[in-house]
Amino acid sequence: MRLHEYQAKELFAAYGIPVQRGVVVDRAEDVLTLDLRYPVVLKAQVLVGGRGKAGGVQLAATPEEAREKAARILGMEIRGERVRRLLVVEAARIDREYYLAFVVDRSSRRLTLVASAEGGVDIEEVARRTPERIVKLAVDPALGFHPFHGRWVARRLGLSGPVLGQFAEVSCNLYRLACERDAELAEINPLALCEGRWLAVDAKLVVDDNARPRQPDLPADEETTELERMAREYDLSYVELDGDIAIIGNGAGLVMSTLDMVAHFGGRPANFLDVGGGASTEAMRRALDIVLRKPGVRALFINIFGGITRCDDVARAIASAPPPVPTSIRLTGTNEEEGRRILEQAGIFAFTDPEEAARRAVALARGH
Repeated sequence: MRLHEYQAKELFAAYGIPVQRGVVVDRAEDVLTLDLRYPVVLKAQVLVGGRGKAGGVQLAATPEEAREKAARILGMEIRGERVRRLLVVEAARIDREYYLAFVVDRSSRRLTLVASAEGGVDIEEVARRTPERIVKLAVDPALGFHPFHGRWVARRLGLSGPVLGQFAEVSCNLYRLACERDAELAEINPLALCEGRWLAVDAKLVVDDNARPRQPDLPADEETTELERMAREYDLSYVELDGDIAIIGNGAGLVMSTLDMVAHFGGRPANFLDVGGGASTEAMRRALDIVLRKPGVRALFINIFGGITRCDDVARAIASAPPPVPTSIRLTGTNEEEGRRILEQAGIFAFTDPEEAARRAVALARGH
């Protein structure tokens, strides 16, 4: 789960990481009444990168200029995402930019600090051009991250004097935030040195989706659609896509191969939905309800290979409420004969060959 910059900065401030004064607005005229010192920077709040290059970050010297630029940014589209909010912050006089982040390193199975004296640019670009300018430190989870670690990193970045100790404090606070908020990534880019003090000019925070129950005060996940949020409440794995053939399967690998088969035969999947192993009749009913709520669905493809999942449980869900759109079903595995008998009594046919079923689903979506 990715947070918007303004949401991440609210958490940064709560953990003692210095950020600029700022206000979030969703109307251009609201900029005129803000109690901020000019000049200000207007920053589009979108969950994609490249907003600066797209014109989503603008400097304004007066309230009227800020209003005009806000009107231009609000409503613009950046990499497919429409700008609906702006973060307006007081501009800072930046002397030097650095990069600081804690990221989950799956190879070492630890939170790892990544820092560089070249901030304000993509860290991947720094790694490609000048890898020697990147400092990394894998944190021992039993020991944690302490000020002496932060001072060691600061020295590697060429820092000295009072700012060295301040850097250690900022890095310790960022580590504490990353741990307590179950972050996969906590990034400041740039971490700016402004007249002898540090300032998190930008903020990125990505929280582990599986940790949502431990983080009840986090804002709603704006990356997910309404149907994806509904599926999550039912413990179903659902991803909304842009096609017209709804897909239900059991097991992530099976569902992925189902999407590939549908695409191979010229169809366009409307979703990914995995009911999981051992799916009950109720889970199947909920899955059917979710995939059929998506507007524009023209056909449904149910691909079940019963192992732990019982074919008769799946069949009962389908037979109790036959889908309102043309449906292709592949059903094999545990209690297959009983499942087929239930479907046949409801006048529903099921394939055994997944390719035949996929080809049929595509034909149904085309009206054949």
